[in-house]
Amino acid sequence: MRVKGGIVRKRKHNKILSKTKGYRMTKSRLYKVAHEAYMHAGQYAYNHRQRRGSELRRVWIAKINAACKNNNIQYKDFIAGLKKKNIELNRMVLADIGTNHPEVFTKIVESL
Repeated sequence: MRVKGGIVRKRKHNKILSKTKGYRMTKSRLYKVAHEAYMHAGQYAYNHRQRRGSELRRVWIAKINAACKNNNIQYKDFIAGLKKKNIELNRMVLADIGTNHPEVFTKIVESL
């Protein structure tokens, strides 16, 4: 007796096609093309998650630099001063303090 696996294949195809809803052109209609697009989308998502950390670090540095300019100090001197005084605040926290609590950031700069 021949087994064609119609139900299994249909479920598999529908699963991929439902995940590619909203994709452009045949990428949302044809299984072969949709499966390829779905696999690539997963790879792109993974790669961009890996890159997000360094991109956020750049944003934090820009925010800290802007806060430093308001306090007439260079970014490099500010970071060097923090290291010298053993103040262990990471860049994410410093960026948040610099944008949301400038008076606290000013006190940190004055303590250096």
